[in-house]
Amino acid sequence: MRRRWAGRLLAQIDVAARVRDIITAVRAEGQAAVERYTRELDGVDLKKVGFRVTTGEIKAAYEAVTPELREAIQKARDNIAAYHRRELRGSWMEADASGTILGQICRPLKRVGLYVPGGTAAYPSSVLMTAVPARVAGVEEIALATPPRRDGTLPPLLLVAAAEAGVREIYKMGGAQAVAALAYGTEAVAPVDKIAGPGNIYVTLAKKEVYGAVDIDMLAGPSEIVVIADAYARPDWVAADLLSQAEHDTLAGAVLITPEAGLARAVVEEVARQLETLPRREIAARSLANYGAAVVVPHLEAALELANALAPEHLELYVTEPWSWLGRVENAGAIFLGPYSSEPLGDYWAGPSHVLPTGGTARFYSPLSVATFMKKSSLIAAGPAYLKAAGSLIQALARAEGLEGHARAIELRLEEGDRK
Repeated sequence: MRRRWAGRLLAQIDVAARVRDIITAVRAEGQAAVERYTRELDGVDLKKVGFRVTTGEIKAAYEAVTPELREAIQKARDNIAAYHRRELRGSWMEADASGTILGQICRPLKRVGLYVPGGTAAYPSSVLMTAVPARVAGVEEIALATPPRRDGTLPPLLLVAAAEAGVREIYKMGGAQAVAALAYGTEAVAPVDKIAGPGNIYVTLAKKEVYGAVDIDMLAGPSEIVVIADAYARPDWVAADLLSQAEHDTLAGAVLITPEAGLARAVVEEVARQLETLPRREIAARSLANYGAAVVVPHLEAALELANALAPEHLELYVTEPWSWLGRVENAGAIFLGPYSSEPLGDYWAGPSHVLPTGGTARFYSPLSVATFMKKSSLIAAGPAYLKAAGSLIQALARAEGLEGHARAIELRLEEGDRK
């Protein structure tokens, strides 16, 4: 399995130079480079089809989407908003007996760029899972970029999702050129402060390249799932959940870990059976062949140890007493407990953003949240009593570091206090 994961790193090396070339071109040429790469890579002439989505296109999208799907989008939006409102944390200040005030100012970012993948599938859910937390955070300006289809249009349901999330600035651009345009700006796109949202390897490496000019949410890679199951689990349900991630991408990972060899065999058989009728079976089959596994371990303790080492994007605890094992989970982007907590609940509906750390980065990354779109400033308002009490110790620390200027800045104030 390590060789397979290493293959992903080699793929990154192969495209890194191309990504840098695209970013350099967009910085130098602006909108002309975005249009050129969109013609070359997406087969779309933006001068003919339009670059920024119009209100007419939004209206047409609503007419093309069924009432049932509109309702689904609206209810999912409300669930996501309700979940992320619980994350809001305001500014705070506290005064001590001397009158000195310490605190923290929390503000939303002013302008963010959201990337929504296209390619082999459309992801209106990713619009909601990025735009809604940004709106809850209080971001004023949201620019959304997503690659156009061959006819120059965007999927109607994606546009409806954007409108329902309050996004009005939508651009038909994808890949590294979109990331560069959002980061540095062009004649048609104002630069943003942060870029968030999942994408393919070109998008991920482009986000890595522009980091520093702007902030990014994370370096998200292909989707992955780990299911820990015991004899209690239904093989067909486990197989379905594994396939739900394998169908995303040929680089997606789907792993079963179980102490039950009989369950492992039954799940492998079920995966093969269900794969036969899966519309995206070619993608899923390649994913499973390269990054799929059914691992039999001695006991559930070993299953949790292995899962923590993998630090998966999605972790399902499909075991008899899932809550009793939750405390053993150290590394996971999202945790699903019990047989009815199927991973697609997280992808579409429950509320937490489905933009999650991948490739083992759940060891140190967190899911996209309201905090992704916030910034904080520390606040210090000291009085003379505070400075007098601490001044000599501050000077000692400054001089210990060889920073006499720091010490004198405190010393002068203490001398002024003594004169008074």
